[in-house]
This record gives sequence, structure tokens and C-alpha cells, in this order.
Amino acid sequence: MARPRKHTDEAIIAAAGRVIGRSGPGFTLAEVAAEAGVAAGTLVHRFGSKHGLLVAMTRSAVAGVRAAEDGHVDVVDLIVDSYADLDDPAAAANNLAQLAADLTDPDLRALMAEFYAALEHRLETTLANQHLPGAPDPAVAARILAAIADGTAIHWSARPVGSLRDRLRTDVGAVVDGWRRHESKGTRT
Repeated sequence: MARPRKHTDEAIIAAAGRVIGRSGPGFTLAEVAAEAGVAAGTLVHRFGSKHGLLVAMTRSAVAGVRAAEDGHVDVVDLIVDSYADLDDPAAAANNLAQLAADLTDPDLRALMAEFYAALEHRLETTLANQHLPGAPDPAVAARILAAIADGTAIHWSARPVGSLRDRLRTDVGAVVDGWRRHESKGTRT
């Protein structure tokens, strides 16, 4: 019988996320091991390599988006909460640098496509449950909001005035509020 794991893969993946937030794509398995409180050999045994760890992290992110319960969540809150870990200028810049590196790898790029598809599906489902008379089709609206959120995160990381969460709430909220107001303006004949 195998010994139970003292440190879960989820805890190691969370530690890797913190390290990437501090170090960007130049992070090492030794840094992740120290953050997670495990031996570097444990990481190699479980994930094989830095690339294997990045694959596991992205798969975990995809699974997390797919498993999230929608309930009655406002789409703006959903987006703002999705970016909570990046509400530090250095962490945002380091995560964006890691994303750029990930996009050059075919395996990681394909997994990122899965992540964005899952996120857009979740946004689409949330939008379909909200009354936004001026919004386009929920699938198109989801893609628009995801693009605005990504663009806002990039712009904010270069010029971090205030918090990212506040900036997202303002930028994404402006579009959603416009869709909400559509019913009271312009729909009268």
C-alpha cells in the first residue's frame, strides 16, 4: 500500500502559482519545492519537469473553471474574482510574462485554448441567466467581456493605477451597464 501524500498536487500547484507571481517564467523547480515545503525530487517524480508542472497547473485551472458552480453570480463579479490573484503589479507582470512563454509551447497553448473556452462557456452561462437586453448573443458577449478583462489586465500591469480589481470592475462594468441600460434607452419606437 502506498503512503498517503503529505503534500497534495493542488498545494504544490498553488505554491508554483505564488512563485511564478514573484519570479515569472524564469522560476525554478527548486523555488517551487522550497515554497511548497517538499524536496525538488518530489516535483520531478510527480510532474517530470518544469514543463510538466506548467501542464499540470493549466489542467488544474481548466478543471477549476469547469467545476465552478455558477449559482446566481453577477458576470462582473465573476470576472473581477477571476483576476484576484493578479491584483499586485509585479505578480500581474510576471504572470503575463509566463503566459507569453506558455503561448510559444504548442502543448501549453492548446491547454490555454481549453482554459479560455471553459471560461467563455462559464461567462456565457452566467450571461444567459442575466437580463441584459442590449447584449449580443451570450457567446459573443462572453468573448467580448473576456477580451476586455484580458486587455485591462495587460494595460493595468504596465500602468498600475489603483487596484486591478477596481479597474476591472470599472471597465467591464461600463460595458455591462451599457447593455443593461439598453432597455430603457433606444428600444422605444
